[in-house]
Amino acid sequence: MSAYTSTLSGERYRFDSLARLLAAASPERSGDRLAGLAARSAQERVAARWALAEVPLAQFLAEPVIPYETDDVTRLIMDGHDSVAFAPVAGLTVGEFREWLLSQAADAGTLAALAPGLTPEMAAAVSKLMGNADLVAVARKVRVVTAFRSTIGLPGRLATRLQPNHPTDDPAGVAAALLDGLLLGSGDAVIGINPATDSLKAVRDLLELLDGVIGRYSIPTQSCVLCHVTTSVDLMERGAPVDLVFQSIAGTQAANASFGVTLGLLDEAHEAARALDRGTVGRNVMYFETGQGSALSADAHHGVDQQTVEARAYAVARRYDPLLVNTVVGFIGPEYLYDGRQILRAALEDHFCGKLLGLPMGLDICYTNHADADDDDVATMLTMLGVAGASFVICTPGGDDIMLNYQSASYHDALYLREVLGLRPAPEFEAWLGSIGLLDERGAIRDVSGTGHPLTAIGRELAA
Repeated sequence: MSAYTSTLSGERYRFDSLARLLAAASPERSGDRLAGLAARSAQERVAARWALAEVPLAQFLAEPVIPYETDDVTRLIMDGHDSVAFAPVAGLTVGEFREWLLSQAADAGTLAALAPGLTPEMAAAVSKLMGNADLVAVARKVRVVTAFRSTIGLPGRLATRLQPNHPTDDPAGVAAALLDGLLLGSGDAVIGINPATDSLKAVRDLLELLDGVIGRYSIPTQSCVLCHVTTSVDLMERGAPVDLVFQSIAGTQAANASFGVTLGLLDEAHEAARALDRGTVGRNVMYFETGQGSALSADAHHGVDQQTVEARAYAVARRYDPLLVNTVVGFIGPEYLYDGRQILRAALEDHFCGKLLGLPMGLDICYTNHADADDDDVATMLTMLGVAGASFVICTPGGDDIMLNYQSASYHDALYLREVLGLRPAPEFEAWLGSIGLLDERGAIRDVSGTGHPLTAIGRELAA
């Protein structure tokens, strides 16, 4: 390992490893403070950033932050690195890379070609030298398009996950939230339910409920019940209607093990889901969720700061060419991201790093009730991520998930964002909304409450 030094205001600072340098350069957050990794002062943080700016990008290939021999995510990163794609920036330092990313030379096509040549640590490093506006400006230039029954990530589009969770998986409760979301134009990314239990029967019942609604009303979207990947594999073997395979993932082998996940298991699930061939316009079949702090909470971060570990999770996701990836940015709690300011910063970092690495990034713009945040923070994050070109956001009835007990964006929030930024749903979903009379002549959602719209039959059927 190398030592990195910097002198600031006459004081010399030394960082004994690349991992230590990355941690000290990170913006302030409660998780790194909890782990004993944060800079000891604002001045040390600035000194670390000066030193980090001088590190060659190639150094990240020579000095893994977690040893190659002990971690399969490190091996995935190193063995999968595309040196040809990396060549255009191989001679740059982290600071020079930041300037290049912000230049006109880094356009959408160039950034797409570069993605396989970047490691997560490179993306995390450059993000630590960028302001919030920089993260928005660069992420906005990147486009990652994926498809299953709807096409996600096209320019001028914003998709949504409709999240009709219920504390007991009651069909009537799910139906009410589902109907609410559809009538407000939500659900083109996925209709995704977090089940109250992971039992085979409970998950299969929910899958069949959603599959029945999608089929009966010819909705061009995909369903997902966010069970453990082993449950999905078992259900696929039993003939259940699985569209997308979901799994929470992290950036170290040990953290993934805490989720009960291995790369081999994800390989098996990916192959099984693709074999079902249930998509109509594409074959991206995986859905991953991540979040800063998950590795630390599992004591599996290996002394690496939480944002860099989070970026490493994107290497796992990238292996499977997923339809959707989102960070549940404020869900893990204030122990890791203390307040609205830290949550916003993490959201912009995660979105930037994911897109730079070639992923279709969305967000659960959210906070837990014991965090120092409120709905105005959600509105700020939502607006900034919309400007930054997020592929999708998660939406819940009234912005309140009554099963997981946290606050998120609402169906109405997504309508706000589409209106003020001139964004539209996924094209297949937009055409469906028009075909059933839910769009007016301007392409905006029509208020059909009290009209007896045929879609309201969903609620009556499932309640019965």
